[in-house]
Amino acid sequence: MKWASRLLKNIFLLGSLLTASLFVLIAISVYLWQTTDEGRLPAKTAVVLHAINNNLVNLDINIRVPQIVSGGSGGGGNPLLREDLYIPVQDDVQIPVRVYRPQGEGPFPIVMYYHGGAFMQGFGDIDSHDNIVRSLAARTQSVVVAVGYRVAPEHVFPAAVEDSYAAINWAVENSETFNGDADRLSVAGDSAGGNLATVMTLMARDRNGPDITSQVLLYPLTTFQDVPLESRDIYDSGYYLLSRSVMYRARDLYTPDETMWGSPYTSPLQAEDLSGLPPALVITAEFDPLRDEGEAYAERLAQSGVPVRATRYRGVMHGFVSFYEVMQSGQYGLQEAASFLRHAHDDTLQVTDPYQLQVRQPPQGFDRVRDQTEAFAIAAYLLGRTGANFINQ
Repeated sequence: MKWASRLLKNIFLLGSLLTASLFVLIAISVYLWQTTDEGRLPAKTAVVLHAINNNLVNLDINIRVPQIVSGGSGGGGNPLLREDLYIPVQDDVQIPVRVYRPQGEGPFPIVMYYHGGAFMQGFGDIDSHDNIVRSLAARTQSVVVAVGYRVAPEHVFPAAVEDSYAAINWAVENSETFNGDADRLSVAGDSAGGNLATVMTLMARDRNGPDITSQVLLYPLTTFQDVPLESRDIYDSGYYLLSRSVMYRARDLYTPDETMWGSPYTSPLQAEDLSGLPPALVITAEFDPLRDEGEAYAERLAQSGVPVRATRYRGVMHGFVSFYEVMQSGQYGLQEAASFLRHAHDDTLQVTDPYQLQVRQPPQGFDRVRDQTEAFAIAAYLLGRTGANFINQ
C-alpha cells in the first residue's frame, strides 16, 4: 500500500502547486491591471475597469422590477411603489418618467433625477440608472422621479433642457397624486444628468419657477467650451469610462451650433450669475476627465454665495456611484448623496464655510480588506472567462 500512499501524497502536492500557481497568476494579473500611466488603481477599481474594457461583463442594467419593489442595497424600510408614466412636455410630445415612492402617510420630499449618457441615444436612459434612482428613493424616503428626456442626434439643445424643466412643473402640479411634497423639491443627476440638474436650478431661478431645495451633482459636465482642464487631458483615453472622442461627439450632436456652447443652460461653469441657487453637493472622481470642471463649478457656486459641499473620491473612475453594489467607494458616494438630500429636506443641512474641497480616500480597514478580497475573487472569475473564451475560439 506504500505506492497508494505515495500517489495520494503526490496528488496532494500537485494540487497544492496548482492552487499556489493560480493564486500567483491572480495576484500578478491584479497587479498589472492596477498599474496605469495615470497612477496606481485600487484593486477593486482595477478589476472592474478590466472587466468593462475587455467586454467580460454586460453593462446593460435593464432589470424588470415588479410594481412593488425593494429599495435595493442599503435601502431598508418598506418596499417602494413604482409607476412608469408618459408625461406631456411640449406641444404633443410626451416623455417617459419612472416614479419610485415610499409607502406610508407622507407627503414625501420629491427628487427629480436626470440620468447620465452624454446626451446621446444609446448611452443612458432611465433603465440604465434604475439602481441609483431606486436606492435614492429608499435611502431618502423620498419620491424620486427619473426623467427620460429626449436626446441627440434626433433632438438637439434645448430639447433635453426644456423636457427636464417641464418634468419639474409636472411633478409640482401633480405632487398630490403620488403623495409628494412640492415644498421639498430637489434635483439630482450624474454626468450629463448632473449638467441638467444644475441647469434646472438656473432655469427655475430665471423663470420664477418652483423653489428647489437642493441639488446633487455626481461628476457633472459643466462646460461645452474648450477651456484648459488638466483632468480632460490626463484621463481622456476612455479607459476610465469616458473618452475625449465621446465628449466631442456629444458636443457635435447635442450642441451642433457653436453659439450654443456659451449658453448658461449648456455651460453653467461660464454662466455670468450663479447667485440665488440652492445648496449643492458636488461629487467628483479622481480618474475622471470631468473632475476638474466639476470642482471648478463647485468653487464658482461657493464664490457666488451658494452653500456647497464638494467631495473628490480617490481611486475611482467616472460613473463609480453606479457600481455601488460592487464598489465600496460607490456605496460611500451614494450614502453621501442620500444624507445630503435628507438633511436638505429636513432643513438641517450644514456645509463648510469657507468652501473647501474634501478628498475622500479609498476604503480603509475592514472595507479595504473586503474590497481586496472581492477584487481577487472577481479576478479569478475574469481569468476563467478569458480562458474559456480562448478555448472556445
